[in-house]
Amino acid sequence: MEQGAPQAVANAITSLDIWVLVAYFAVVIAIGIWVSRRTQSGDDLFLAGRSLTWGIIGFSLFASNISSTTLIGLTGAAYSTGIATSAYEWMAGLPLILLAFVFAPLFFKSRVTTIPEWLELRFDRRARLYFSAVTIVLTVIVDTAGGLYAGGVVVRTFFPDIPIWQTCVAIGLFAGLYTATGGLKAVVYTDVLQAIVLILGTAAMTWILFSDLGFSWKAVTDAMPDPNHLSLIQPRSDEILPWPGLILGVPFLGFWYWVTNQYIVQRVLGARDLREAQRGAILGGFLKIIPMFIMVLPGAMALAVIPNLENADQVFPTITATLLPPGLTGLVLAGLVAAIMSSVDSTLNSSSTLISHDFLDAQNKEPAEQRRIGRVTTLILMVVAILWAPFIDDMGGLWEYLQQAFSILVPPVVAIFLLGALWKKGTGDAAFLTLCCGHAVSLAFFVATKLGYWPLHYTTNVGLMTLISCVIFFIVSNAGTPRSDEELKDVVWSPDMAFDALSDDAPVWKNVKLWAMLLAASMIAILILFW
Repeated sequence: MEQGAPQAVANAITSLDIWVLVAYFAVVIAIGIWVSRRTQSGDDLFLAGRSLTWGIIGFSLFASNISSTTLIGLTGAAYSTGIATSAYEWMAGLPLILLAFVFAPLFFKSRVTTIPEWLELRFDRRARLYFSAVTIVLTVIVDTAGGLYAGGVVVRTFFPDIPIWQTCVAIGLFAGLYTATGGLKAVVYTDVLQAIVLILGTAAMTWILFSDLGFSWKAVTDAMPDPNHLSLIQPRSDEILPWPGLILGVPFLGFWYWVTNQYIVQRVLGARDLREAQRGAILGGFLKIIPMFIMVLPGAMALAVIPNLENADQVFPTITATLLPPGLTGLVLAGLVAAIMSSVDSTLNSSSTLISHDFLDAQNKEPAEQRRIGRVTTLILMVVAILWAPFIDDMGGLWEYLQQAFSILVPPVVAIFLLGALWKKGTGDAAFLTLCCGHAVSLAFFVATKLGYWPLHYTTNVGLMTLISCVIFFIVSNAGTPRSDEELKDVVWSPDMAFDALSDDAPVWKNVKLWAMLLAASMIAILILFW
């Protein structure tokens, strides 16, 4: 990339773009103030008073998942290595269907506030505290601090004179304060705004890019460096996402993220009822298909419009600065800021919920005390994330290892949730030992892979380690004594939990089963289209 390119990106920001940003922040502040005045109890703070409807849930699922690193990373990867990594986006529909029809019914039947709480009801308190502690640490250190740091990097691209640490503090304080005062309801309402801004901004960017190519798909394909660049199926030797990893790794990583991750599932737990939760999850699955077309493919199109960029992380900022008109640049930049804050506010709120309920027993306290505990823990976590974020700059390759380290966390978690939900013979000892042993074995394989002693890609390792974790769970469970059917009736899945409340004669737009089938068909169509 030429030396002047970063400066050109910075110089592209006009006063109109600044005003668009200011207007966006003003709306977010107004939402935060409005919601905070209506937040009276811990249930309001943590689960939005269990009043969320399917549209808000779906858009919030989408927005809380899209971070600045997603926007920068998806376009950059499509530019430099191809569209294969988009599988993490469009394949999200698989675990979201599982959430809608298996785990949401279980969580609602159990009336839980946190995902680890279900583990205690199904197994014992050891599993709950273990999983909750791991989730809190990774959420604050990796997700929240990582989101702040990535936001600092992105903002510095457009405003080079602003140090990263100042951006981390500003974003952390802004998102932390409205999250602490307004809770989940403030998070999800701002998420809806952020999702709309993200979709409109990136869709406009895609339209302009494609128009520069004469709306010709052939012009796009002709610009690709090799035939596999626009293919989702990559050879086993591929370093980014080989086809075994696509099959064995991505679905399990998605299951952990969309089904067991508190900061994602919390908006589903806050639904008005199970029907709204199921519809919201399916809507979230459809929305996750959109990034394939407005975030991934633009990165590939950029090869034809702005070739020879040496730094893939500059693709999105360069498109934004050089191709978009004033005002629209500000909207896309607002989308970037929205993505940052949406991830930060969601992770702060979920971590506060885990600490308050799993460790401080907030659910048994008075509403005012619940609210106070939630707000204090949110602010403490905000400070921790702000202090940690600038140090990520000094970690170099270690930070990439931290991202891949989720492959250590995921396998035993997938095993105990899937088998625990579907198999009555699973025991508390099996769950706890599977978590401990599974994480130890996964860590050993992770280290062996990094040292060159193990040849499989880390995404393929996820599938293998999940199988090993299931074997551990099965063996230990069969050596113990399962709980009675009466104890398990509300925490082990049965078809009537998910489907008895669903009416087959409902209008088409309300038929959750039909929309789930259409979502599955859409994912298959994408796989065939970009084979």
